[in-house]
Amino acid sequence: MTIKNSLALEIKKLLTGLSEHGSQHLSEIETDLVQTNILLSEAIEKLSASFMAIHEAVSAQQQMVDALLAQAPAAAVGELKSKAAQIDQHVNSAVTGLQFQDMTNQLIGRAMQRLVGVRDVLEVLGTHSAAIPGEADQSQLQDLLEQANVSLKTQSINLENELWKAVRQTHMESGDVELF
Repeated sequence: MTIKNSLALEIKKLLTGLSEHGSQHLSEIETDLVQTNILLSEAIEKLSASFMAIHEAVSAQQQMVDALLAQAPAAAVGELKSKAAQIDQHVNSAVTGLQFQDMTNQLIGRAMQRLVGVRDVLEVLGTHSAAIPGEADQSQLQDLLEQANVSLKTQSINLENELWKAVRQTHMESGDVELF
């Protein structure tokens, strides 16, 4: 075996290993993101239900307080109404904050698409590495590596074009929010 053949085999082994190990790690990251998204969705759902229950309980309590205030001094009435308005504002603010779940879901979705795209890029690299013959000379190696580079560039550009959409949330109390 000559040095050139040894180089071709080492390049082939390197690219194949990169493709296989990279794909494996990306799959693990993808699994973690899916689990994170599920946990986030469940947490937001529970928080939303809790805030709505708090709001209903406070509203019912407010009706009782209003009935009692009909017989109370004017100073106490003003202070209690002010506190009720503050509670309403805080509950509404918390519910509005929970709307960021949509943006978080969009970001996790983008990350998932990017992971799938990178895994596709690594598969292209693995395909090109499989095409490297062990007895390839320097010219053949150069041609095959150039083809691999062109394919990788194309895959990367296609992925970027697909992900070029901004993450948006509209109609929130604080106004429209856009990331990227």
